[in-house]
Amino acid sequence: MRLRHRLSAGMCFALQLAALPAFAQEKTTPDDAERPLAVEETAAEKKQAQKDEVNLKSPSSHSWFDDVEGHIVVEAGVNGNPWTKTGRNWAQSYVDRANTATLNQITGTISHPVTELGDGYGLGFVFEVLYGSDARFNPTIGMGDGNLTGIYQWTPTQAHIDAHLPWLTKGGIDLQIGQQYGIQGFEGTDALERPFYSYNYSSDYIVPFETVGVLATWHMTDHAALVLGVNAGNSTTFGHAKNNSRPKGYFGFQFTELADGKLDVAAIGYFGPQQSVYAIGREANHDMEYIGDLLASYKINDKTTVTLNATYFHDDYLRDDVYGVTAYFAHDFSDELTFNARGEIFRDNNGGVVGNNTSPMSYVNELRGQNYPYDYAPGTTYGELTVGVTYRPGFLKLPKGSFSIRPEVRLDKSLNGTRPFNRVSPTDDPNVNYANNGMNNMFWFSCDAIWAF
Repeated sequence: MRLRHRLSAGMCFALQLAALPAFAQEKTTPDDAERPLAVEETAAEKKQAQKDEVNLKSPSSHSWFDDVEGHIVVEAGVNGNPWTKTGRNWAQSYVDRANTATLNQITGTISHPVTELGDGYGLGFVFEVLYGSDARFNPTIGMGDGNLTGIYQWTPTQAHIDAHLPWLTKGGIDLQIGQQYGIQGFEGTDALERPFYSYNYSSDYIVPFETVGVLATWHMTDHAALVLGVNAGNSTTFGHAKNNSRPKGYFGFQFTELADGKLDVAAIGYFGPQQSVYAIGREANHDMEYIGDLLASYKINDKTTVTLNATYFHDDYLRDDVYGVTAYFAHDFSDELTFNARGEIFRDNNGGVVGNNTSPMSYVNELRGQNYPYDYAPGTTYGELTVGVTYRPGFLKLPKGSFSIRPEVRLDKSLNGTRPFNRVSPTDDPNVNYANNGMNNMFWFSCDAIWAF
């Protein structure tokens, strides 16, 4: 989410292990009268015995720490936009560099699933660090921000303790305490948590990226959960790194496996002041921000899923209302090939939210409440259509993990006559450019590759 403050220009901006149950044949031991004096092992039994794993460890020697897991995800991509005059793709953060190959992320995760400790209580954790160009837009102020200042940076993205409490209902309460990804929207930061290389406008400009605090999910029934959370704010933490002195938080509901298990719905709001006291003073403690997000996903059959995501944003200080609706379609042609389509309509009423950060440190300095270079546009209604595939080549015999390629073709268009794409003009502020003398559309194509292990 972009938190624009006014500048001198007057604008601102459970991997189920094998999911195959090990159905071991139950063998009965005969009593002494029935036991033969000698048993000859058949050839088939000898062959099977060579395949069976032998576990000499006593079950009692298994400790909680034996379930610690480590994973790495590597994503790199390239995009083409031959019509741009700025070297950038307008209104894009993670894939902003046009006609450029980029190492987007090397993400390393150490985690432990929530495992029962006894009496229904469970404990786990997640710790994750990201290095690459994506780290420019995933910092948490006060947690290593600014250690690297080029296009390739590093940032901690998750550091939370997970707990299950067997309280109130049969499903109990799940807690996450610490730094965690935002829970609104459909497209996540992790390369495997979104269907395309590029992002939709809502995920790029409205929903929180990172929070530090406490998130509770109360499973009221088998299909309904209440979500509550309190945190320091979007991409900020506590002490001198906080953006203001007021708490922020989530409130919403999640419904799963409705309509015979085919429908999942989540309605979650995020509320609190988000502007920085270092930029606008004590007013930042009082000017509220409201984000509402509705996500519904329906599984038509085992191969086809449709998803609808609607998001609304209002900021008292910016006096801007921003909202969008995105529809997704996914169809599995095979285990190796998935077709994806995305269509979006997105409105930024006064142009105070959508833009381009033009320095690798722009977003970090924006969160810090400092001046930063950026491009902005007038109020625009954006339309966006993206089609692509995810190809998982089965002929590749990797030593470890999985590999996928995601080519896509995308068309962005202004639906209200503005011309923000592919060109900007200077203003009286040397750090700020204005985008309204370019094109009314942007046709571009991208491809990324992901290796996860």
